This record gives sequence, C-alpha cells and structure tokens, in this order.
Amino acid sequence: MTPDFLAPGKMRLILGPVIDLLQPLMPGLNLPVICVFLLIIGVAVAFLREWGSPDVVALSALGAIILLGLLPISDRIEDGSIVERGLLSVFSNGAPITVAAMFILSTGLERSGAIDAMGKFFTRIAGKTELQVLLVLMFLAAILSAFVNNTPIVVVFLPIVLAHARATGLRASKLLIPLSFASILGGTCTLTGTSTNLIVDGVAQEFGQTPFTMFELTKLGVVYAVIGFIYLATLGRKLLPDRSSLAELLTPQPDRDFLTQFVVEKNSSLIGKPLTETLLKEFPGTNVLEVRRRGRSMNTPLDELEIREMDRLLLTLHGSSIKQLNESENVRFLAQAHLRELETRELKMIEGIIGPRSNHIGKTLREIGFRRNYGVNVLAIHRQGVNLKSEFDQVRLAFGDTLLMEGPAEFINRLQQTRDFVTITEPKEVSIVPGKLRVGAAIVAAFILGASFQILPIPALALLAALAMILFRCVTAQQAYEAVQWNIVFLIFGMLALGLAMDQTGAAKLLVGGIMHLFGGFSPFIVLAVVYLLSS
Repeated sequence: MTPDFLAPGKMRLILGPVIDLLQPLMPGLNLPVICVFLLIIGVAVAFLREWGSPDVVALSALGAIILLGLLPISDRIEDGSIVERGLLSVFSNGAPITVAAMFILSTGLERSGAIDAMGKFFTRIAGKTELQVLLVLMFLAAILSAFVNNTPIVVVFLPIVLAHARATGLRASKLLIPLSFASILGGTCTLTGTSTNLIVDGVAQEFGQTPFTMFELTKLGVVYAVIGFIYLATLGRKLLPDRSSLAELLTPQPDRDFLTQFVVEKNSSLIGKPLTETLLKEFPGTNVLEVRRRGRSMNTPLDELEIREMDRLLLTLHGSSIKQLNESENVRFLAQAHLRELETRELKMIEGIIGPRSNHIGKTLREIGFRRNYGVNVLAIHRQGVNLKSEFDQVRLAFGDTLLMEGPAEFINRLQQTRDFVTITEPKEVSIVPGKLRVGAAIVAAFILGASFQILPIPALALLAALAMILFRCVTAQQAYEAVQWNIVFLIFGMLALGLAMDQTGAAKLLVGGIMHLFGGFSPFIVLAVVYLLSS
C-alpha cells in the first residue's frame, strides 16, 4: 500500500498546477509519468555526482517505485491474461542470470589456466615495436572478450603487458587504454560478449521479439572493432598519454633510503607528541613501518599516537636523516646484531589499482585502517592524471585510483591476494588448478556451440556451463559465489525496474513521441544518431 504522504490525492494537489500547465503540450502527461521522469532525473544526477555506488542508486530507484506505487508488486491478471506487469516480473528476466553465470564461466576459464596461457602466448609473439605490440594485444583481448567477461582478461593481461613494456622499453601508458578499449570492442561481437547485449536481448524478448542468436551481432560488431583498431593504431596512438608510472615518478634520489630501528630514550623531544608533528615533519621522506610498545605493535593512526619512553620504531628514512636524527633527538639506534632479523625483511614497492569489486571504494585510508590492516605505507595516489603525493589520507578512494605502496615483502604478498586491488607492478598469483586447462576450454566451447545452434536458451546454457565449471572442479562453489559481481547484477535489476515503470506508466511512449515529433521528419540515419546520443 502506498504511504499516506504519497497518496495520489496529495501528490495531485502538489503537482496539479504543473500537470495543468503542460497538459496541452504533452497530452499523455499525468502524475505517474511526472514521478517517473523525476525519478530518472534523480538517478542520472546521483550517477553523475557519485552520491552512492551505482547498484545502491539503482536499488533506491526500485524502492522509490514501490513507495510511489508506480507499479503493482505482482502481475495484474484479467480473464487469464496479464493486463499489467508487476515489479516482480523484472526478476524473471534472463539477462541478469546470464551475466552472473558468465562471471563464473570467466573465473573458471581463468583458474583453469586458459587465459594465462593466452597471456604467455602474447609475450612470445608481441614483438618489440609499439605498433606490433598494440595490434597483437588488441587482437587477443578482443577474441577473448567476445566470449567471456572483460574483467579477468584485463586483470590477467595487465601485469603481463606492463612486464613486456618494461622489457622492451615501451611506455605502458600507451598500451593500457588500447587493452581496455579492445576488450570492450570485442564484447560487441557476440551476444554474450557484454552484459548490455544480454539486457537488450532479454528486454526484446519480453516485448515479443525474436531472441538474438549468438553471432547475430557479429557482422556489425566486427566492423566496429576493425574501425576501432584502425583508429587506435593510427590517430589514437598519437593521442595516448606518454606518462611515467608512480614508481618511476617517486624513484629515490641519490640519498638512499635505509631500514632502521631505534628506541625512544628518556627526555626525548618525541615523547608526548604524535610523529606527524615531530619526526615526519622534520625529516621528509620518512616512512614509519611499525611502532612497538612493550612488545606489542601499535595500530593507532600516526597523527593520534603519542610516543612514549622506550617505544621502539621501525622506519625507512634517508641516510642523511639518520645522522641528523641521532644528533638532534635523544634516541638509541639498535645495534647491528638486533637488526639482523629486520634486515632480512625485504622491502617492496608495488602499484595497485582499486578494482571494481574493492571494499575500499568510497573510504579514506584512515577509515580503512590501511597501515594497521595491511602493514604497508601508501606513498602516493594517482587519479585521473594527477599524482597526489601528500594530504591523500583524507581522499575517498574511487574505482581506478592507483596506489603506490611500500612495505615488507610478506605484507605485500598478502595484500596481492585480496580482491581489493589489481596489482600492476608484478603479476598477482592466480591459483591455477593443474590439469584443468582442456576441461575449462571444452566447457566454454560447448557453451558457444550450444548457443550457436540454439539447443537451449542462452540463460539455461550459461547456468549449465557455470555448473559444469563447479562439478569438474575448475572452481569451487565458494569461488563461484565470489566471482559474481553482485553489484552489477543488482544494478541491472534496479534499472530493469525503472525501465518497466517507464513502459507501464506511459512515460516511454511520451518520450518516444516527443523525439519523433522533433526528428521524425529527418532521415532514419539522423533518428538513429539521436537514439545513440541519448542512450550514451
């Protein structure tokens, strides 16, 4: 039941003058249509202003549809026929189910070693010139992304491409954007290549249209892909950024960094103050790795932790700073014998990108408790062409941010195993299941053949293929659940609900009528261009 404050009578009282004013210009305008248009505007603004993650915004739209009573919850049936589709009907759409199954299928292919084998094949044939590497990379990425999800392809190829760029002296920045674009272009070549194609197919079937076949989009998709490749290999290649990595930008100066440890003695000026006001301020470039008090590691943020007598600090600092610190502060550097164990703890520097499934999106380093939870320091953050070398502890992390991190090797290795980062300095160890390469490839091949010959509907084939990946132990059930990007699945459900509200209230018909009134006299090419512009 619609809440009292949203009752049609009260809403009509508020919006009545607006409806009366616009009714002559838009004959189909009514209260539900206005609510849908306002909801669309609100969703668009929320997406643009990043007021929340896209899936939360989409689900909020679904909740608003329920509260406003724009759709019945269940289908309304009269004389045995559906006269009005209900909100729950969006959950019968096969597209989100297929998308979820394709995530599992992609992960199975990754863990079976098939994508890794393709990456190694790239290393063998890529060559050394920028153009040759670019063409081989785009071709392989497009072929793979035509059948499986883009994310594992980019994740696997990313460190391989970076390592190849370092070995050949090429700029990695000129290869990463083509890798992304090629995976997108490849996805347009088949029905299962991208979730967008699956959604369009699912909605078309709901309106009584014939389902798309697996390769029905291939002719047009290949044309788009070829045009995209030619552009990226010619004009686009000249526009690609020629940028150094964070690690290169922050390469240590001749004054080398050293790992050392000292104990705070009595009467030291460090006592009673946070390190941000003393040590870190007086000796730029110093990184505190650990503060131990009475044998226990302190996890309090450095700007809140007050140093006490006999605290033991493990840190990296410039060689010249060691001498100044020893002369200016009452501290005792530990003897070489005490440092022997510490010196074996290799320090590593690594770059990691905040991935699409990261739990850290929208949080600051302080809120994450980064140093406490990971045992590493963040030296810089790169976002949209800008390197933030200071005051980034208050920056809310976003998808695509690059973090330069430094810490002991064992902590870096542990960090690489989380799904919160896509490490780009060196490959993340993917646990490949021995002897499953042919099995994983055979399952995907069977899925493609079944879809090509329309043996079963694609959602059913995708579910069977995902189940086969689990039964043949290419992935475990737990890994399968973790493989699905549920935020994308719920985003699709939320937007399908908004689309259904547009259709059932007449908002879609009114919008199409307005477009045709403005552009109906033009050629079909112009009308199609307008549709492209609006949908993009």
